[in-house]
Amino acid sequence: MKILFVHPGPLLYTNVFLRLEPLGLELVAEAARRARHSVRLLDLQVESHADYHRMIAEWQPDFIAFSCNYLANVPEIVDLAKATKLSLPRSFICVGGHSASFTAQAILEHGEGAIDCVLKGEGEAAIVKLLEAVAGDRSAITKVPGAVTFDGEGPRPAFVEHLDDIRPARDLVRKRHKYFIGVLDPCASIEFSRGCPWDCSFCSAWTFYGRSYRLLSPERVIEDLASFRERGAFIVDDVAFIQQRHGFAIGEAIARKGIRKEFYLETRGDVLLRNKEVFQFWKKIGLTYMFLGIEALDEDGLRKFRKRIPLGRNFEALEFARSLGIGVAINIIADPDWDEDRFRVVREWCMNVPEVVNISINTPYPGTETWITEQRRLQTRDYRLFDIQHAVLPTKLPLAAFYRELLSTQRVLYRKHMAWWTAPMVAGVLARNLVRGRTNFIRSIMNYSKVYNVEKMLADHAQPVHYELPLPPRSATDERQAKSSQLYIHAPRGRAGRSIDDSTERFVEATRMGAST
Repeated sequence: MKILFVHPGPLLYTNVFLRLEPLGLELVAEAARRARHSVRLLDLQVESHADYHRMIAEWQPDFIAFSCNYLANVPEIVDLAKATKLSLPRSFICVGGHSASFTAQAILEHGEGAIDCVLKGEGEAAIVKLLEAVAGDRSAITKVPGAVTFDGEGPRPAFVEHLDDIRPARDLVRKRHKYFIGVLDPCASIEFSRGCPWDCSFCSAWTFYGRSYRLLSPERVIEDLASFRERGAFIVDDVAFIQQRHGFAIGEAIARKGIRKEFYLETRGDVLLRNKEVFQFWKKIGLTYMFLGIEALDEDGLRKFRKRIPLGRNFEALEFARSLGIGVAINIIADPDWDEDRFRVVREWCMNVPEVVNISINTPYPGTETWITEQRRLQTRDYRLFDIQHAVLPTKLPLAAFYRELLSTQRVLYRKHMAWWTAPMVAGVLARNLVRGRTNFIRSIMNYSKVYNVEKMLADHAQPVHYELPLPPRSATDERQAKSSQLYIHAPRGRAGRSIDDSTERFVEATRMGAST
């Protein structure tokens, strides 16, 4: 069959700070290609809807698969599916990905027959079986693990048996030079591990993967690193280097091979402090930037997000990150109940630390415990506003005042960022990028004021709403119900599902809250 894999368009923050390679879609596309299908991939982050319609008109694919990792992309995907069915009524249209897994039935209903199937869970594990059913006996689709249709739902999604066996189809992306994160321009994405053993209340990584944590071998990572030319490499792991010996094994293999890249990773403060030697070693082999999810500046905020790390340890982690001599970015979650005083305190703190600070808005997502347990009523169910940049819960301040305070804070940080980006070392990097024609970050940062302004944010709330998120279940309002097996996409396998040694398992259990699984 002729199969077209499609990544939807950019979100608000991807217009400024980053634009990442569609690694997950590349992995699923390669699984289909290995099964001898004719495969193409179109990324609407860097191409247009006109490009999409041109491709389906000229190539006429038999099967179109949309990646839906972000809720905000649901309306775009549904509208494209409906338009595609009008021009290619015999095509089979499927939607998969992280957010689609938690909203499968709603996406089918929004499609009104244009979407034939939603594929839950890890797509690499099920795509070939789904393609076989579509090409042969379509009644067998409901036997495919993770497949959801109007006719029924298949068995629970299956995991990829061995992560080392899958490969990304990097060659299918037509504009690789368009991907970047900060000054790493261009930048590829790479996976060292998959899943997260913690259970933060605002996150759905653990509910998607059943609190599992799996590793790729150093040999497989080295093979992938050698396969792309980009000097920048974003490590997409939810938490980098949980398992110390795995981090060392990959780093030592990189050093032996003489691979020279600039790495950007995300990790937790307690992991950073526990495995200091790993991060120090990685600084020597190319670790250039680090993102730390601090989330809150007080103990109450940390408890709300169920991050069992003392506030002092978070600040200690920041101090250690600074000592590495790398770029450090941190995230703070703004709660809709913040008032002017709270914003002022946060602004003052942010201006007194050297790190680049990002502020996102507390947003309950399907698949997170806060989606089920959040007692405040949603002010909107418009998918497009679920992007951690808009307020979807009631704000203590009038909405316009909340956005003025939020954007005022972000604008102060933006000016600080600009001072940081023009520091001698970074200015040199930017100058070299410009000489080589690498302008992604410069262009995006110049768009900051166009993307982030109060009038635009309020206008986003005023748009006509054609597709709404279904309401969270009313019966499940306490933590015990939120922790039921129904919260998971992949079935939890307990300790056996976490590829970490016993010492690290004890560390994880000591730094999380809630019942163990």
